[in-house]
Amino acid sequence: MFPTQFTGASFTWERKKLGDVAEKVIQKNNNNAFKNVLTNSAEHGIISQRDFFERNIANKNNISTYYIVQNDDFVYNPRISNSAPYGPINRNKTGYTGIISPLYYVFRVLGINTAFIEWYFKTTCWHKFMYQHGDSGARSDRFSIKDNELKKLPIKLPADDTEQEKIAKTLNSLNNTIQLHEQKCEELTLIKQALLQKLFPKKDEVRPDVRYKNFSDAWEQRKLVSLFSKFTDGDWIESKDQANTGIRLIQTGNIGITEFINKFGNEKWISEETFKKLNCEEIFPGDIIISRLPDPAGRACILPKLDTRMITAVDCTIARTSRETSAEFIVQYLSTQTYFKYVQSCLAGGTRQRISRKNLANFNVSIPTEINEQKQIGFFFKQLDTLIALHQRKLEKLKQLKKFLLQNMFI
Repeated sequence: MFPTQFTGASFTWERKKLGDVAEKVIQKNNNNAFKNVLTNSAEHGIISQRDFFERNIANKNNISTYYIVQNDDFVYNPRISNSAPYGPINRNKTGYTGIISPLYYVFRVLGINTAFIEWYFKTTCWHKFMYQHGDSGARSDRFSIKDNELKKLPIKLPADDTEQEKIAKTLNSLNNTIQLHEQKCEELTLIKQALLQKLFPKKDEVRPDVRYKNFSDAWEQRKLVSLFSKFTDGDWIESKDQANTGIRLIQTGNIGITEFINKFGNEKWISEETFKKLNCEEIFPGDIIISRLPDPAGRACILPKLDTRMITAVDCTIARTSRETSAEFIVQYLSTQTYFKYVQSCLAGGTRQRISRKNLANFNVSIPTEINEQKQIGFFFKQLDTLIALHQRKLEKLKQLKKFLLQNMFI
């Protein structure tokens, strides 16, 4: 069975051992020639220990026993993490030579494409061997494997160097594109946060820093509850009350910050009979649903049209706006730092802290007296949210493509 192939690529893959394509680095930091201590992080790769821990934790008197790690050397970290059950194997891409604790295994690849091997160790192809030949030992946070066993780690790779290079370039290019989209999402999110601070008044103030043209009146201070024709909690629905079809149960997990999260395949329902028996509160498209549970508590979204009747859970507050209030404006206001700071100050309870509906109701909202100003602000942020969501969806698709390629371009 062969992995996904490039057009014109060889179908010959060779089975090698790590010891055939790499040599262990055993050069010690004699006379403390190098001072920059490195660490190998599952999340960040190989970085300076000072950057990772915000200080050097190595004993300066013992760094003469540390291994010298050149740029492009690989380091195996025996420490187990959630994302790397056998500890990560990462490539030194810092651009400089550093040193690392002798607890790590350092090796240098020979005669093969370095970037290809780097990507190989981002797959799970090598995990089975580690499981079969290693030992978790006495420490639950470390995975032990002997040097002579690690050298036997099987690696399958294209015999043609060009194919190795093509695979590495494809994944590098995809990874760069993912990083660009991540940066774009972060930038847009920061822009939105800045604009929220400009287009909404600061705490206890009645005018924002930036106004739309033709609007100058002071904003009103209103209790949140006063802006709605209905302000009540959802229904207490237990597992025994649920059904396979019927009326959709909207849960806290469906509520994002200004975003409805439709988890396909994870929908919950109750029957028409149960709806009547429990005298449930029906909710409708356009209603604002506020989660009183983390994370974060107080997040709110507008209920979209889902082509089904709906109710919501008891830990969600139903807020139906009056005719004088824009739901889009309110849901954006409920994403500001001022609002979330207030919610955080009101959290109560044990392991599942929440904000009460009473405390939600008492939150002070600054709101334009003219609904047209509310609508313009709400529409602007809705458009910005749509743009952010487009980039996030693109990012998720690229990540899924990367995962697919890692699963199918290696054997």
